[in-house]
Amino acid sequence: MINEQDISRYQDIIVTTATDLGLKILAAVAFWVVGRWLIGVAVSMVRAALEKQKVDPTVLRYLGSVITVTLNVLLVVGILGYFGIQTTTFAALIAAAGVAIGMAWSGLLSNFAAGAFLVVLRPMKVGDFVTVAGITGTVTELGLFTTTINTPDNVHTIIGNNKIFSDTIQNFTANPFRRVDLKCQLAGSADHQAAIALLREKIATIPNVLPTPAVDVEILDFTLVGPVLAVRPYCHNDHYWQVYFDTNKMIREALGAAGFPAPMPAQSVIVTQAA
Repeated sequence: MINEQDISRYQDIIVTTATDLGLKILAAVAFWVVGRWLIGVAVSMVRAALEKQKVDPTVLRYLGSVITVTLNVLLVVGILGYFGIQTTTFAALIAAAGVAIGMAWSGLLSNFAAGAFLVVLRPMKVGDFVTVAGITGTVTELGLFTTTINTPDNVHTIIGNNKIFSDTIQNFTANPFRRVDLKCQLAGSADHQAAIALLREKIATIPNVLPTPAVDVEILDFTLVGPVLAVRPYCHNDHYWQVYFDTNKMIREALGAAGFPAPMPAQSVIVTQAA
């Protein structure tokens, strides 16, 4: 039979165990509250230091999220270790989960990493006119996972950052001006020197064509119809299409008004009659 001494001993064990458990729970809550506060202070200090260095806001959010998640994981592992739980097993589970998630989200994570590099290296910015991953248009948003571009025909296009970063990036806005490349077919009987001088003079008067570098008009190629001229005015990127279309119109009107013959394909047929 259980006597009063045994009952008293069991009561003491229960009280001692409950007290120890309660103290550990209170300590864990205190560790969590204080740890979260310290994490917030650390993240704020890092952000303040980076803001003084004028780091891009997207990079600040990216680094803040990474630091916060990492410190929270370390805090949870520390609290579990305080309770006597084997944290090595827990760390192994986290590592295994990370590998599994990384394999499943490899494409998403590669876009995330490429987005971070795009923000840091800044090969382009919002408002630039670029060609990336075979798409030409104006950059409207640079995200950590995707980049948004509006094409000249007003199509809202979203491209994965990994595809952009692994391909060639052409930034037309980076330089102060660009060249418009056009061709002009002349008839074989046309005076090419007079046509070159006329086009240089007339195209230089088109609005937004830059005086320096000067308009370039030279013979580019020869066809069965006649010589082909390379017509190359220079302009600011914002005026590219206006200069492009106005130059084509000027080529047609200037040569027509000056009486140059229209280029037409022709063939010479030689008939030999047998004796």
